[in-house]
Amino acid sequence: MSEQNRQVAIKFVESMGRNDTEGVRECFAPDGVAVAKGTTRFSGVRTLDMILGGIEAFKAMMPEGLNFTIKTATAEGDRVVVEAEGNAVTSDGTPYCNQYVFVVTLRDGKIVQANEYFCTKLADDVLWPVAERMGALAETQA
Repeated sequence: MSEQNRQVAIKFVESMGRNDTEGVRECFAPDGVAVAKGTTRFSGVRTLDMILGGIEAFKAMMPEGLNFTIKTATAEGDRVVVEAEGNAVTSDGTPYCNQYVFVVTLRDGKIVQANEYFCTKLADDVLWPVAERMGALAETQA
């Protein structure tokens, strides 16, 4: 079961990086949540609908996606930890390169919680101005 869960977690991260809403939907339980850890504007708890709405906003903010490179993925039981690097260019041409760790908990092969750790200050500094200019993300905030 650990290997199957590992594959679901990797698919989730890769789908997020490609702005693939259907891929994310396939990985998540209907009651699943994503928790962006930290205390800045991108931090917070998001339901599946909010996650999918956020992906739609990110399509406009980063048209070519976040392009995650998976560095490691470790599974034990119902928990998977994925370390990744994201490399993107915003719609206004600004590079956005950040490092991520996702701690994913699954139930019956679906994600019920995905804790996301990343440099929220970098996200605020680079992505938030783009989001504000575009009016993006308003409906994705908890």
